[in-house]
Amino acid sequence: MSSNTTFTNYINHLSSDLDRYLSIGILLFGTIGNILNCLALSQRPLRSNPCVLYFLASSIASIITLISGVLVRLLSVRVYVLFNSRTVASWLIMLATCDRWLSSSVHAHYRQMSTLKNAQRGIIAAIFLSSIAYAQIFYCYEANLTNAPLQCNGKNTWCRLLINSEFVSITVLIPSIMMFIFGILTILNIHKTTPRPHHPAIKIGNVQTINNNEHSQRLKKSDRYLLLMLFIQVILLTLFSLPQAILNLYNNITLYQTESPLNVAINNFILNLFLLLTYVTNGMPFYIYTLCGGSIFRKALRDSVQGCIHKLTGRRR
Repeated sequence: MSSNTTFTNYINHLSSDLDRYLSIGILLFGTIGNILNCLALSQRPLRSNPCVLYFLASSIASIITLISGVLVRLLSVRVYVLFNSRTVASWLIMLATCDRWLSSSVHAHYRQMSTLKNAQRGIIAAIFLSSIAYAQIFYCYEANLTNAPLQCNGKNTWCRLLINSEFVSITVLIPSIMMFIFGILTILNIHKTTPRPHHPAIKIGNVQTINNNEHSQRLKKSDRYLLLMLFIQVILLTLFSLPQAILNLYNNITLYQTESPLNVAINNFILNLFLLLTYVTNGMPFYIYTLCGGSIFRKALRDSVQGCIHKLTGRRR
């Protein structure tokens, strides 16, 4: 019995250290990376692309998520902004995959829907709907709880069930499924526009059928980089978010089961770990863009940093 108590105390202490040190690392690297993202993605060569606008808005939402999530874990304050911004960031990436599907379509009507105006509408809609979806947090959420897995949690069983269900469905599962669907559709579009061996045109009466390759839209170099950046971000976002969603579902199923202090300590440690992993997804985009964005993103970042330095030192280019 004493050994179980000792191990339980060790798990609780480890969970506290994880909160303290890993949170600071995620907050530091994530915030710096997203600020650099905003500087690079706001450059003139990139900001005219609807997909880049989604990336830029998602980076801003990620900064809010990190500050109101990771920092909130250290300050124990309300988390409405956290849930809202995290959901918005996920849905903006989903909308970016939808935009890539539209822009890669062989149909001109769909391609014409990939515009900055529609991207702005999508951003506003995501913010508005997410704000409404999590409005109940102002009633359900309380800080400094002693009988919950986290100090900041739903104040009763039904509130926790509602919050967990909303997070699993609205923040993780639905956008992840839609990202997967639009990703597959985009790959199919790219396959249709891939150049194939040339076949001579065939005349049927007075009608000439033109080879598909002559009128199919070719993806530009910047679009290929955006697709690569987007697909990697979608994969990592899903991998880092699903563990907490699965754990939340498990906690909902076992909500009324009585567990030993050791099991509670282990469950809380795993919950803290998986929760921190979801914040990694908000801190990693800059490093994905730097590694996979090619010279286009790195040049925009370099120009942005140099412009800031010149403004600070009072010099002009």
